[in-house]
Amino acid sequence: MARNKFVKKCFKAIIVFIILAILMSAGFCFIYPNISVLKKENPGKTSFMKYREAEWKRQGRKISIKQIWSPLSRISPYLVKAVLIAEDDKFYQHEGFDFDAIEKALEKDIEQKKFKFGGSTISQQLVKNLYLSPSKNPLRKLREAILTWRLEKTLSKKRILEIYLNVAEWGEGIFGIEAASLHYYGKPSSALKHEEAARLASVLPNPRKYNPTGTSRYIANRSEVLYNIMVKRGIVKEEYGLDDENTKQEND
Repeated sequence: MARNKFVKKCFKAIIVFIILAILMSAGFCFIYPNISVLKKENPGKTSFMKYREAEWKRQGRKISIKQIWSPLSRISPYLVKAVLIAEDDKFYQHEGFDFDAIEKALEKDIEQKKFKFGGSTISQQLVKNLYLSPSKNPLRKLREAILTWRLEKTLSKKRILEIYLNVAEWGEGIFGIEAASLHYYGKPSSALKHEEAARLASVLPNPRKYNPTGTSRYIANRSEVLYNIMVKRGIVKEEYGLDDENTKQEND
């Protein structure tokens, strides 16, 4: 009997400790990091970049990060549109979370009995890149939610998108669209054409597995879908491959 009471006390103590840890972690995320500095300053090496460097070191691989910052105004509108369509088509409508996408992702996870916590918006992806680890445990998801809310309240949509396009992974050691454009196509991101933009956007779910210039059937099919959507929306005029002057990139 005494043993059972002791076990119960220990169990309660552990539960209380876990709850306190969660509350402290959540409270900490309301204060740190200082997101407001990103209004005027570009981020340095992100948490995800550091994670990759540690991974390469463990593997004994000598890979250096390639990143060149490019203002949103100097990135091809094709690329901006293609990424929005591919990654977060409701970016300008939501406040950080696409609840329809989250619901669909959860339904799929339950069906497959795998909890991947999908349905992430560009804002959520940026928070993960800047501040968190790739871990998908519930505590990290709580931190992600708080930081995403703060990010959306602090930065404009234009600034969030600009930072995301400059820190997203586009291949082994390749971060940001400028480095990716130079690496894969030998041109600045401002010069990317619609087909190149669609292929670059297509690799974002798994940029180390897929190459935008490769012969993957997945990339060919996905980029064709993105291209067709851009044509349907008037972003690209199919017969000439030109953009519609009336459907330029949003400025806010």
